[in-house]
Order: sequence, then structure tokens, then C-alpha cells
Amino acid sequence: MKGSSGKSRAGAVRKAKNKQVGSGGQGRQALEGKGPTPKAEDRAWHPAGKKKAAQERYAATGGGKRVAGQGSGQRPGAPRGASGAARRAKSGDESEIVTGRNSVVEALRARIPATTLYVAARVEMDDRVREAMKVATNRGIPMLEVMRPELDRLAGEGGVHQGIALKVPPYEYAHPIELLDEVLARDETPLFVALDGITDPRNLGAILRSTGAFGGQGVIVPQRRSVGVNAAAWKTSAGAAARVPVAMAPNLTQTLKALKERGVFVLGLDGDGDVSLPGLSWADRPIVIVVGSEGKGLSRLVAETCDAIVSIPISASTESLNAGIAASVTLYEISKLRAAD
Repeated sequence: MKGSSGKSRAGAVRKAKNKQVGSGGQGRQALEGKGPTPKAEDRAWHPAGKKKAAQERYAATGGGKRVAGQGSGQRPGAPRGASGAARRAKSGDESEIVTGRNSVVEALRARIPATTLYVAARVEMDDRVREAMKVATNRGIPMLEVMRPELDRLAGEGGVHQGIALKVPPYEYAHPIELLDEVLARDETPLFVALDGITDPRNLGAILRSTGAFGGQGVIVPQRRSVGVNAAAWKTSAGAAARVPVAMAPNLTQTLKALKERGVFVLGLDGDGDVSLPGLSWADRPIVIVVGSEGKGLSRLVAETCDAIVSIPISASTESLNAGIAASVTLYEISKLRAAD
């Protein structure tokens, strides 16, 4: 349209668009659909698919046995020739100081490996101090008489030492793959427990005790955001920490994947699991049980790595089991099923 000036108004002229007639068959495939829905066992994310993949891995590794090219002792990510136990990387002295008369006596009773017993000069003797000194003498633990300011320094700010302290050396951790090789070399069926986000040392101690009681060969802890073997864990384990090795995983998800490649079945514990614990069909296979934290449960990546999520039926829907008890119940059930075979 033109105005009185003879010029076209801006926006008044509509440009013609090239119209496309038909699709030329481009939409034919979309109309035909994507074919039949795959079976549950053919879907990698489905529990049935995970079970099928786990069984195929188990068969490919000769039933969980060591195969050629595996089990050389080389750690993932470690340089050639690296040896020795994995250690939690910290700067400075990693030793721990146990203070207080009751704590020191309990630690010595639990046979926590200790390097030095510190006793204050002119300390007031009682039954606990006498027992600590007697046990240290019998075990060959050096005793040092020190002034109270030195004990104050060892105990740290706010620490209560009551005139006695015990120095505990850092724990020597195994490597998960090396631990698996040792179990296979003994011709045993692996049974491990892995901790995902558990920070309470009492839970670790309880799990160590249950692992030893029900035939497990080791516990795996992540290097970060996880409890380590300290004096509290030693005491709760009632000496099991001296018999059940603890391995440290630099990355728990990658370690679980490495174990899966060796034919180990990864079972996560969760109240909403797709597999019920009683009558677990994989009890006779190599297994690692993954226990999550009480608050958050299993982390997303760890849960996705598991071959199955197992639930423990309980009568009251409002109740839940803490990490230590859940691991103990699962270990007992697997031990019972293995004994019945």
C-alpha cells in the first residue's frame, strides 16, 4: 500500500513465503514408530538388565576367578612398580592421641596397636592407671613420664587427659584390588562391605565386627568424606579391626566398577530396593555390599553402579535400620544362604 507521498509504508508489504508441498516422505519413519518395546533384560537401566549384565560378567571372568591379564597387583592409576599399602594422604604426623583414663584403658583392652603410653609425673595412681601401665608393660609398649604441660599439648585445646595418654600410629590401609587378589588366591568366595558416605567411627567398628563374624574378608572405605580407622573404630570393633583388613578406595564408584569387571556383584542397601534380602539368589557369588549413610543413603553415582538395590523387610514402616545393623543383617543372611548350599 502506498501513502499520499507515493512511498510504501514500512511493514505494510507482506513478503511471499515459499510453500513446501508435502514432506517428501521425511515424516514416514516417525509415523511408523520405533519398533517394539525392548525386553526388560535388554534395557541397561532396568533391574533385570543389570542382573543380566552382572551374570554375563560373572561368566566371562570364569565365575569370579582370576583370569589371564588380571590380578597382577597393579593398582588403577598407580605407576608401574608401585607397591605397599594405600594410605590416607595427610601432611605431618598422622598418629592419634587417646586421652583420659577410661579411654586409654579401653583402647589397651581392645589391643589397639599403640607406640607410646604417656604418664604424668607424680600422677595420682588408681586402678585404671595401674592397669594401663601393666598392659603396656606386658605388650612391650614404651612408657614415658612427662610433665603436665606436655600432656596438655598432646591432648590439644579442650582435651581432658587426667594424667595419661596413649599414642596410636596411623592405620595401614590395603588396596581394594590387591585385597580381592588375596581372597581369590586363598580360593575363597569374596564378600566385602563398602561404605558410602558413613562418617561415624562406631558404625565402621560395628561393621568390622560383623564382617569378621559372618565370613567377610574386608571393608572398603572411600578416601574422602568417609570415616577412617581411628581409636573409636578400634574400640567399637572389639578387636576385629586387627583381623579384618580395611582397604581405601581413591574413588568409590571407579573401584566398584573395577570390582565388577572382575566378576564381583555390587549390591546396594536401600529401603526402596528392587530385590528383597531373604533368599537372595546371588549369595553364592562374589559380592560387595554397599552401605550408604543414614541420612542420605546411597549417593546417585554409587546407586547407578550397583547391580541391584537390596531392601531388608521390616515389620514397621516407620522404622529404619542404621548402617551398622543393616550391614550385619545382610552379612548374616548371605552367610546363612552360603552355608545352606
